[in-house]
Amino acid sequence: MEALSWTLKHLITSPSTMVYLIHVFPEIKHIPNPLGMGMVPKNQVSAEQIESYEAQQRAKRRLLLSKFLQLCSSSQVKVDTILIESDTVAKAILELVPILHIQKLVIGTNKSNLRKSRSKRGNNGIADQILQNAPESCRVRIISEGKEVNQQMLTMMSPSPHAPSPRAAMAESNNSNDNHIQTSMHMKEEDRHNGPVSCICFKPMFK
Repeated sequence: MEALSWTLKHLITSPSTMVYLIHVFPEIKHIPNPLGMGMVPKNQVSAEQIESYEAQQRAKRRLLLSKFLQLCSSSQVKVDTILIESDTVAKAILELVPILHIQKLVIGTNKSNLRKSRSKRGNNGIADQILQNAPESCRVRIISEGKEVNQQMLTMMSPSPHAPSPRAAMAESNNSNDNHIQTSMHMKEEDRHNGPVSCICFKPMFK
């Protein structure tokens, strides 16, 4: 939420600017055991049980994103939400950059996560991966505790790969023609929910 607040304050230059709220959530491979405690693989339960669990997860995501949408609404900016089912958060976000013509990408994290893996070499966190692989046409901003984190600090204190990923990444596109999201490049649109939260769920096109 602090990253979104920073975005609305520093990057919104006109009423036509489109803000995308990007939330990447892990692929559902297990669901709660219908017979008791623990989790079981999806292939061991019925289709109805899978659908019931996935519906619960969708409802939780809509509730989470509604808070972000309310902040955008109070700021009177154009906003849309994108939900991506993927176990590779950085790659999933980076794949959206050319599709949505994103010119500015804001990632939220916190300083405690940035410090956790300072001694773990070769295991860069989500923010580092995005900074290293984003195209030159897209400027990446990392926001921690309401302030921008520079690249030098990220290099010294990269976040742990085991730390929770940012709940939402805010991507702003200055292209006024980006009002309609393109779903090409082998990305599968699963569902779109009508109502206060507009969600588009994609399967990753990469392996």
